[in-house]
Amino acid sequence: MLECIYWLLSCVVPFLAVLTVIVFVHEMGHYLVARWNGVAIQTFSIGFGREVFGWNDKLGTRWRLSAIPLGGYVRFVGDMDAASTSDNAVIDNADPELALRLFANKNVWQRISVVLAGPIANVILTFVILYALLLSYGRYIIPPVVGEIVAGSPAEAVGMMPGDIIVSVDGYAVRGFEDFQRLIATSPEREVSIMLDRNGQPETMVLVPEATEVVDRFDNKQRIGRVGISRDIEKTDVTLYQPGPIEAIGMTSEEIRFIVQRTGAFLGDFFVGRGDIEQLGGPVKVAKVSGEVATLGVVALINLIALLSLNIGIFNLLPIPMLDGGHLMYYLIEVVRGRPLSIKIQEIGFRIGFALVLSLMVFTLFNDTIFAHFGILR
Repeated sequence: MLECIYWLLSCVVPFLAVLTVIVFVHEMGHYLVARWNGVAIQTFSIGFGREVFGWNDKLGTRWRLSAIPLGGYVRFVGDMDAASTSDNAVIDNADPELALRLFANKNVWQRISVVLAGPIANVILTFVILYALLLSYGRYIIPPVVGEIVAGSPAEAVGMMPGDIIVSVDGYAVRGFEDFQRLIATSPEREVSIMLDRNGQPETMVLVPEATEVVDRFDNKQRIGRVGISRDIEKTDVTLYQPGPIEAIGMTSEEIRFIVQRTGAFLGDFFVGRGDIEQLGGPVKVAKVSGEVATLGVVALINLIALLSLNIGIFNLLPIPMLDGGHLMYYLIEVVRGRPLSIKIQEIGFRIGFALVLSLMVFTLFNDTIFAHFGILR
């Protein structure tokens, strides 16, 4: 009983807090742009299932907190369900005044803007959090100077030498040695281009980091890249770097670009059979990570919100019916064809999308619990 209470407090509560913030911001993006486009909105819900608490605003929208706090939705008048499947009976029989405010009757560019608003809101949330943290706390950096080269390593193979100053990796600026470590760690068995400063002369080298399995402080196994470079660190090597407001915009934008690019590369690995199945995580894994990060403090948990918000925004843009990207795909096809796809084709697509999303949820849940519990992958 005590273990159950501990798990609820340490993992589930932080997870729900993180998820609620991300979902609220995502759905608020849809809501605000829909309002700006004059769309009649029936429901704004955090969670699914039976309503626990709710109220109606003066515009007729039902704001509700639902029993299953694993997501949320904005439902427009004329939608059959939370997935925005059109209810043709309502649309066909709407009075002229209401018909003008139905989402289904808005022009294609208005519908595209409403769909894009959710993921864009997630990106904005990520930017605001990372920017605020960078301005508030700055960054502790270590000079990006190569110390020792491990014999037989990829770094030795391409001719890297002690004393080389690392300038960039794959076009990402390296301001500290920790930047270099992170850029290499997120590229196991993936070719990277490293720009160096050697005695004032630029050098560019291309290598492939070796994949290595490591265990973090919470006993989670991770597959990272290594090139065989290390350096000794003295207290005097560590300095606090405080960027100005303008520079911080560029640094934050680059950080978001890095996360998007690495997430795309991670997803791409699965299509070519190179992905690590253990790195996929569902609700249980996210809850576990949320609980672990919560032990590091509020700032770490806020940073996790930023990272998950961006990843959820990216995931929602995948061209899978049921997700924002699926709706966007339909609307872009409509732009090209000059008319929407038939209702029958859209329904078939939504069924396929539902099956894909459900399969992914079941798979990640199975991967989180059964595999991890019995050590099949560990």
